[in-house]
Amino acid sequence: MELLYIICILIFLIISLIILAVFQLKLAGLNVEDFWKFIEANQMLDKLYEFSIKYNNLSTQEQLIFLMEAEKVFSAFDKVPDILWEEEYQKYMKVLDKYKDIKIYRWNQC
Repeated sequence: MELLYIICILIFLIISLIILAVFQLKLAGLNVEDFWKFIEANQMLDKLYEFSIKYNNLSTQEQLIFLMEAEKVFSAFDKVPDILWEEEYQKYMKVLDKYKDIKIYRWNQC
């Protein structure tokens, strides 16, 4: 019986913490979905950053994939306050520079 009380208290605490986290996101002016996309985009930013450092010459297919993924990252980062991603600023700018380079290269080929 005591185990049941402990489990109920733990479940209540977990639900309370989730509600508190959602409430704090709402107070910050964010939707939970936008915040979740930001977390996923942050992981993708790391991959794109590594990719932009390693590869200078990309095939057309790789350029298109890079451009599409970078646009998703930029979109997700635009929806959250800048203070949340201050630490990732250098990576963001490196990916943005590579994005611009590929765009210019593709425009010049047309």
